[in-house]
Amino acid sequence: MTVTLDDLTTDPHPVLARLRATSPVAWVPVLDGWLVTGYALAQQVMRDAATFTVDDPRFSTATVVGPSMLSLDGPVHARHRDPFVPPFRPAPVRGRYSAFVAKSTERLIDNLLPRGSAELRADFAGPLALSVVADALGLTGVDPAAVRAWYAALVDSVSAVTAGEPPTETGAAAFRELGESVLRTIADPAADSLLTGVDLAPDEVVANAAVLMFGGIDTTESMIANLVLHLLSHPAALAAVRTDRTLLPNAIEESLRHEPAASVVDRYATRDVTLAGAEIAQGDLVRVSIAGANRDPAVFGDPDTFDIHRDNARTNLAFALGPHFCLGARLARAEAEIAMTALLDRMPRLRLAEPTAPTGLVFRKPDTLRVRWD
Repeated sequence: MTVTLDDLTTDPHPVLARLRATSPVAWVPVLDGWLVTGYALAQQVMRDAATFTVDDPRFSTATVVGPSMLSLDGPVHARHRDPFVPPFRPAPVRGRYSAFVAKSTERLIDNLLPRGSAELRADFAGPLALSVVADALGLTGVDPAAVRAWYAALVDSVSAVTAGEPPTETGAAAFRELGESVLRTIADPAADSLLTGVDLAPDEVVANAAVLMFGGIDTTESMIANLVLHLLSHPAALAAVRTDRTLLPNAIEESLRHEPAASVVDRYATRDVTLAGAEIAQGDLVRVSIAGANRDPAVFGDPDTFDIHRDNARTNLAFALGPHFCLGARLARAEAEIAMTALLDRMPRLRLAEPTAPTGLVFRKPDTLRVRWD
């Protein structure tokens, strides 16, 4: 079957369902690679870093920021990742980060309340995600606006490389400025940053700081926006969560399952391998469709229905799996729960102002999320 970029960008779920039913590992010419759409197969690929690696010169993020935990595998990946694990364990998330998220959420809502309406992605979800990342990085003398500017320039540069072009000059300048700021921060004994005291070379700390920006800004913004959209689009689910807030954590998991913020992850075959009958050659791109796996009917009954009572919603693969499972998953979940709770508490009759739907080839979220409240 023919698959177009528009199919995969606008509403990928029908084509992913057809592929999953007929060719769960399918060669997709428009991607110049294989697309894995089944849940068990997605698990297999993401867990087997020896066969399906991120460590490949075509990995665009590494071209822009250098080797990092995102683009390495094996012991060197662990060396890059392990120093950043402690800040995202339960106690720091509950203590340091949750308090900051709650304060930032309240400040943003305070500014929005008098208006009666907002574009919630740009006015709330994005600024909240950015403020949390900026606080975690704790860059000396740098405000969130600078972090946002650097991040936007780096994203544009990565996108250029993905399209076969060289890194952008503005991306290179942003990375230099980020690097200078990171070096000042790790030399500052008063800095409150997860980058300090890390047993890595300075250039490795800089690369991983950029990766933490990638992981914490766009995906968390998308996660919050999609959650708000899902609940406001399903009145019965919204009413249930308003009545019983203990339903919210599972509603978050169901939102992640129904429309994961990051819909695909890329791997490269390190050897010739057969997967579900597909003959994959060494070096081939193997793109795992998280969106496809999360709607596999073999795992999730009635997969196209948004059901906040789904008993296995938490088994979704929205944060990936294996050695590259999202480092900040616990914090992202906390952000979504704190943000949604505050919106429900402080914005009576919060509702959509206009229809919208998630879009995007890799990061899926509504282009705009216009809402009203009384």
